[in-house]
Amino acid sequence: MQKTVPAGTQVVASADVQIRETGKTLPSGAVGVVVRAPADPMHAYRIRFVDGAETSLVRDDFRILQAVRDSGIGEAQEIDWRNFIIFRCIVGSRAFGLETGESDIDRRGIYLPPADLHWRLYGVPEQFENDETQEVYWELEKFLKLALKANPGILECLYSPLVEHASELATGLLAMRDSFLSKLVYQTYNGYVLSQFKKIEQDVRARGAIKWKHPMHLIRLLVSGIITLREGYVPVQVVEHRERLLAIRRGEMPWEEIDTWRLELHRQFDAAFISTRLPDRPDFERANAFLLKARRSML
Repeated sequence: MQKTVPAGTQVVASADVQIRETGKTLPSGAVGVVVRAPADPMHAYRIRFVDGAETSLVRDDFRILQAVRDSGIGEAQEIDWRNFIIFRCIVGSRAFGLETGESDIDRRGIYLPPADLHWRLYGVPEQFENDETQEVYWELEKFLKLALKANPGILECLYSPLVEHASELATGLLAMRDSFLSKLVYQTYNGYVLSQFKKIEQDVRARGAIKWKHPMHLIRLLVSGIITLREGYVPVQVVEHRERLLAIRRGEMPWEEIDTWRLELHRQFDAAFISTRLPDRPDFERANAFLLKARRSML
């Protein structure tokens, strides 16, 4: 079902418009603004045109001006971006060693299109995905920028033990993956931990109960962040804590016990940040040099 177009949106008439009050006809393409939107998109909108005339139009009678201006850009021939995948790995519960019989296979990766596709008017998408197969792929530049920001999901791609495909170029990227680790891990992982904690609070408000996958991931992120700061690598598999994490997932561990563990891990995370040997910032220069090398290889 279409969303309601809000008042204030500039629109374009899709056909000639008859103004009942004046008998005037405005041509197809006339520009106006929504002055009153209906409660649902099935009813008429009140549109005011540039000359001040107003009329009521249903949604099929007008297009949004921004969409009209943008039409044509990005409408090139369909391209199968999968042809340019240079790296593919499995992430999620199977990579963590926390899978159950119902777990999906989540694949993530990188693609690198030829230079001609980058240079063309239409550009290339920063990412493409397939919800049915649980796959997401990032264009190399976007992937590198996310890695430099210490995005946990991206770092887990670089350290996943389940690599299904890696080109020679991608193998070189894996060899320099420690270049993306910095003290930003502390801030970024804390941000994701707070997001999981917020989901727990929302669970309680909305359902009166916790969805146990949220505290499981909260604990897993803290454990991963601590080891990353202490040891200088991202521990994707959580073998040491596997049974306790699965107990959380099954709802077998009381929240009080989970919360006590969480608070202790927070203290360890803070201490690891203070003593970490990771640099203040990732190696932007090395990442940039790699991107330039990759781009040149696609000329």
